[in-house]
Amino acid sequence: MAVSDVPIFSMLRTRMQWHQERQRVLAENVANSDTPRFRPSDVKELNFSQAAVGTSPVRLATTNPAHIVGGANGGAAQFQAERSAIRETRPGGNGVHIEDEMLKVAQNQMDYQAATTLYSRSLGLIKTALGKR
Repeated sequence: MAVSDVPIFSMLRTRMQWHQERQRVLAENVANSDTPRFRPSDVKELNFSQAAVGTSPVRLATTNPAHIVGGANGGAAQFQAERSAIRETRPGGNGVHIEDEMLKVAQNQMDYQAATTLYSRSLGLIKTALGKR
């Protein structure tokens, strides 16, 4: 069984990809903080309830052992962006609040680091169990 087939690793990889996409969206919000009528957006939260139930993702069929095994999403996750609720805007119509966006960036960075730490420690545990350390 390949490490990529273990559900926790695929969930952690998806979570890390989600954090990368959220970082891109939040950086775009900060970069456009002075753009008139710009509305900030955020990425919709992930839902792992289906994966927890035990449904397996759809995989490409491999008819030859030399084929490259692809992921369920082709290697790049597509996450849905959603507009944030605007509490107040500046006179130019811009709804970005730098302080709020920077707090989201910091929280996103901490969550990403937690996911990468969990991923690397889980790999370490598997290596130890297999006697590869």
